Amino acid sequence: MSAVERPGVSFYTLGCKLNQLETESIADAFGKAGFNIVPWESRSRRDILVFNTCTVTSKAEQKARRVIRCALRESAAAVIVTGCYAQLGAEKIAALEGEVLRPAGVPGRLFVIPGGAKDSILDLPFFLAGLSPGEGEHGRGDSGGLCLAGGIRRWFETWRTDAGPAGEPGSPPAVGPVPAAGPALSGAFRFTADEFSFHSRAFLKIQDGCDRRCAYCRVPLARGKSQSLDSTEVLARLAALESRKQAEAVLTGVNIAQYRCPATGRNLGELLCFLLKHTSSIALRLSSIEVEPGFFNPAFLDAVSSSRVRPHFHLSVQSGSAAVLDAMGRPYSPRDIRESAALLRNVKGDPFLGCDIITGFPGESPEDFEKTRGLCGDIGFAWIHGFPYSPRPGTTAYVLGNRVSEAESGKRLKTLMEISRNGRKAYVRRWIGKTVDAVAETKKFPFLNVLTDNYLRLCIPEGTVNPSGRGNLRSGGFREETAAPVPGSALKCRITPLDQQYGGFDASGEIGT
Repeated sequence: MSAVERPGVSFYTLGCKLNQLETESIADAFGKAGFNIVPWESRSRRDILVFNTCTVTSKAEQKARRVIRCALRESAAAVIVTGCYAQLGAEKIAALEGEVLRPAGVPGRLFVIPGGAKDSILDLPFFLAGLSPGEGEHGRGDSGGLCLAGGIRRWFETWRTDAGPAGEPGSPPAVGPVPAAGPALSGAFRFTADEFSFHSRAFLKIQDGCDRRCAYCRVPLARGKSQSLDSTEVLARLAALESRKQAEAVLTGVNIAQYRCPATGRNLGELLCFLLKHTSSIALRLSSIEVEPGFFNPAFLDAVSSSRVRPHFHLSVQSGSAAVLDAMGRPYSPRDIRESAALLRNVKGDPFLGCDIITGFPGESPEDFEKTRGLCGDIGFAWIHGFPYSPRPGTTAYVLGNRVSEAESGKRLKTLMEISRNGRKAYVRRWIGKTVDAVAETKKFPFLNVLTDNYLRLCIPEGTVNPSGRGNLRSGGFREETAAPVPGSALKCRITPLDQQYGGFDASGEIGT
């Protein structure tokens, strides 16, 4: 590899927080190996483009193909595609290069690495960094840089294995050779980052895969059965984040409600107690949780009652109709959903409650949807992540009849989004004037962007006091003599009504001491 200039790598991620954490970890590896992490929108030199894909909906796959085609047309960089869609649709992705390759382009620069072998990408940057000057070059990349397709191809050959991708039996074979996992912590839990390139808050992966086989969901086909990171390793990673002054860590996975420590059998509630006991300051936020039978038990509720567990919970609900939940293969009832929300409110006061809802599942009648609408309205979710049903190959719902039209599904979704907007406005109004814990995120001219413990996004405009009390904000950003809060650091903020000149925020805020 040429050492004249640091090669550049950019990342594009679709999907869940777990995908985002895994991208952060891969970016961290490239950074440690001497690469320059370049924002996707930047016109700076980029020698490698990495796509981390999602397969939850057909639109996610369509978007992935569209962005990959665009990258192949407009860039001469080597392109690496991985993730859940790459696990289940590798052949379709591999065919994209032939569809769009320009005559003057560099051939053989699209590499598809199935999601089951995603962790092997962590080894790639160090392999490339060890090549002699010119050894991995293959034509010219963006802005006169080098296309490193030749080096990536050598990496494939070096790490060749006869084993297929990890996952369920019957997973499609990889396109091209699949590199083996490295000798360190192998598999799904090699993903951890010392530095976060795209997020101010830290993410910590504790679980992967899912033992449920819900009728609409393709993710278990891509990620396999549930597996959990040993609780002592979770603690070691959390303690490392705390030592780096991270104010908060988001515990994430495919279905963290299925967390079980392989050595001790600790469940998620017991893990939380263990982590809180052996750390002192870092706060914990839970990513999406399933309404698993018996999950919201006294032990779990006691753990989340801690002030260091963020009052923000996102429930994977999907429907408020018992008939639809049964058809989906969900293991709970609408009554369970209502009780879970009530229990969380009982131990956390007025937490931010969000949910996932699918509209237009096959057989969902107008009466079924009214039950969903009623449940969402009654609970008063502060956010609804709603999306129309998407038929996914390989799932049991894929062959179901009695389909709901796209137009009707979209109409139902629009109704839910109005409920969601009203629920969020009502939630914000209840918190105006209150002081909460928060995490500094980014400076956005001319204000600071922060996230509160209860998941409200605040803008801190000019004229408010910073944590040290040493100065004010002014138009154009922080004064040079005033230390801006470091992204990821803890703050205290008083929530104030939003100044309408700032969009994309729930409210304004004033930083206190």
